[in-house]
Amino acid sequence: MKKRILSFLMAICLCTALLGAFTSCGDDGKYNVGILQLAPHLALDAATDGFKQALIDELGEENVTFDYQNAQGDSSVCGTIAAAIVAKNPDLIMANATAALQAVANSTMTIPILGTSITDYASALDLENYNGTVGGNISGTSDLAPLDEQAAMFDELLPDATNIGILFCSAEPNSYYQAEVIKDALEGAGKTVEFYTFSDSNDIDSVVAAACAASDALYIPTDNTAADNAAAIYAAMGNNKKPLIAGESGICTGCGIATLSIDYYDLGYATGLMAAKILKGEKNISEMPIEFAPVPTKKYNATICGELGIPAPAGYTVLPGTEVAE
Repeated sequence: MKKRILSFLMAICLCTALLGAFTSCGDDGKYNVGILQLAPHLALDAATDGFKQALIDELGEENVTFDYQNAQGDSSVCGTIAAAIVAKNPDLIMANATAALQAVANSTMTIPILGTSITDYASALDLENYNGTVGGNISGTSDLAPLDEQAAMFDELLPDATNIGILFCSAEPNSYYQAEVIKDALEGAGKTVEFYTFSDSNDIDSVVAAACAASDALYIPTDNTAADNAAAIYAAMGNNKKPLIAGESGICTGCGIATLSIDYYDLGYATGLMAAKILKGEKNISEMPIEFAPVPTKKYNATICGELGIPAPAGYTVLPGTEVAE
């Protein structure tokens, strides 16, 4: 009889623990939000800042606590960090960049997850029949810029460039997705296109040197490894520097001449507004479609354009930090 009572009490304890694990900590108006960011670079930092500010604006700074973790560019540790965040049972998790989203998605099917700085959710999560809504416990924002308009920048800014090299990290599925789209657009415009991929920062020098030797101009999509090593990419060009069009502002600041880029702070802020609706019970994450950033803008790197003898393009604004003193 005692064994049956003990078993019954243990079952009650287990059910209570499980119920606690699935009950929001926000019932008292206080919220715990986990953040996993893949790497520390301009774009991802801005997205995280925008996300946090939106939640502070919507919920009040005193009502939201952030558990911010950064994988320092090492995607192999994202799984361990994601598991640690999930173990704390936050009310919501923001995953900043593809590897972070993949890790968090593999760690929980119950805690709401919002991705940001994700180019294509179908590629990132290996989704079939994707229609713009992930479903389940995942939604978020996409940093996808108009790739056809980025491809058109080559004819606009570099009309004599016929051989285009596309640089990206082979470990990032979203980069491959963008590279394929840009390749099709450039080949449709009569260009010859080759891919030059690096697996990590260790082989950037040799890959960049090969790309410069064979190309008239280069392109880099929104790629976290490239963003983390943008200045190194420009240095690796050495005395054979080639004009490079970048998928986002942070990469362009380090090694590009121009970009058609979204504002990552605004992207993160939009993600934070989504989070606030989920936390306040106004929206069901499973029904929330992926949202996109406001209209991207054309920007140019005045410093690198000056070094390469490229005139300031009409209709482009100067990237902050690249202004040339008169």
